[in-house]
Amino acid sequence: METPDNATPAGGTDADTSPTGIAAEDWATASAEPQYRAAVIDLLGALAYGELAAFERLAEDAKLAPSLEDKAELAKMASAEFHHFERLRDRLAAVDAEPTAAMEPFAKALDDFHRQTAPSDWLEGLVKAYVGDSIASDFYREVAARLDSDTRALVLAVLDDTGHGNFAVEKVRAAIDADPRVGGRLALWARRLMGEALSQAQRVVAERDALSTMLVGGVADGFDLAEVGRMFSRITEAHTKRMAALGLAA
Repeated sequence: METPDNATPAGGTDADTSPTGIAAEDWATASAEPQYRAAVIDLLGALAYGELAAFERLAEDAKLAPSLEDKAELAKMASAEFHHFERLRDRLAAVDAEPTAAMEPFAKALDDFHRQTAPSDWLEGLVKAYVGDSIASDFYREVAARLDSDTRALVLAVLDDTGHGNFAVEKVRAAIDADPRVGGRLALWARRLMGEALSQAQRVVAERDALSTMLVGGVADGFDLAEVGRMFSRITEAHTKRMAALGLAA
């Protein structure tokens, strides 16, 4: 996954203070709380399956690439996503969680999302990777700000840009310059992706008690229901900026 623009991450501002509460603890200390440990395992399981699904999708999208150069670029990005998956899988094993069991609760929701948003061509695939993955990355970055220091470092590392952002922007803008009519179709597609991605994130959280509790303040430091609303507003704002980068209307 990635956050392909250079904007401040969705949960951060220049005025941020030093971490407090669980965010100031390491894993050994924070994981003594059973509910927090369960929430982190859920989070890592969701992320791990997301990275595995991203690898599969990029490998599949490479088949739509118009040139060998483009195909190779997507293959490189798919490889990066698989390495992210491996890091998450290894971390789950290191904290005595069975990786497959941790991922399983999230497989259907993520598979449904990818099935419902299967791109019909190369450009739709690029927009999906840029917009859809970035929405998920923004969400996980928001959550990461409230995690223990060890887990936070891992989550932020696997959200590093694989290079797909700049690649997608370059290709999509070039296609719109060549045929402005493409822009309208892709803008509608991106709006659909936004709606599906937010619905999927909310559904995943709602179905997992530990994650829900972490988001609304039962475990995570500083979150409440109002803050969850502000979080999704920040994610929406970041989406609008990415649409502008693509040359599309939000």
